[in-house]
Amino acid sequence: MEITTPAPLDIDADTAAATEPSRDCPRCPRLVEVREKLRVEHPAWWNAPVPVLADTDPWLAIIGLAPGLQGANRTARPFTGDRSGPLFWDTLIAAGLAEGIYTGRVEDAPVPKGIAIINAVRCLPPENRPLPEEIRTCRPFLDADLAAMPSLRVVVALGAIAHQSAVKVMGGRLPKAPFAHLAEHTMPGGITLIDSYHCSRYNQNTGRLTPEMFAAVFARAIELREAR
Repeated sequence: MEITTPAPLDIDADTAAATEPSRDCPRCPRLVEVREKLRVEHPAWWNAPVPVLADTDPWLAIIGLAPGLQGANRTARPFTGDRSGPLFWDTLIAAGLAEGIYTGRVEDAPVPKGIAIINAVRCLPPENRPLPEEIRTCRPFLDADLAAMPSLRVVVALGAIAHQSAVKVMGGRLPKAPFAHLAEHTMPGGITLIDSYHCSRYNQNTGRLTPEMFAAVFARAIELREAR
């Protein structure tokens, strides 16, 4: 399968250089080691920092944790190719936030509508568990991405790590913004942060996150946009 780079944010070259890590980003040695090993084992995979996937001038940003081994690390598209993909994309399509039909294949992946999809950590971490230092090291890219979205009104954080990074880059204070599913926090500048449990297969299998719970997050995001 040929892998192509997803469409970046519609921004100038200087801004893009600040918002996207290079393909061979050296900042996190442990993640570099994983990347290099996978490039040998699976040379046709993406095996690089996964760029933001976004419509032009998004009003909603969705922040995930990190690329999955069989998902974005392989396909270069967030939530595409792994077991979290069906719930993620089917929910967005039903809400009118993406267009198409999710099959897991890159060549006919759904198209984002008014949204941006970003990972708090851009590279694949072992066992999907980035270290605190790796989360901090990658945070400037998230900061720059959100700053490059002038129409941003709502941010959805999938999981506690995404929540913590979102609060910090938007200038909030974690003690005053605890994570909880469907919790809402008004950040400096007026952007609303909505929390959600991550749509991982584990959370789905255990019932921690149901399709109805996940759909409610984006229904609320749309309500907030329409109320402005």
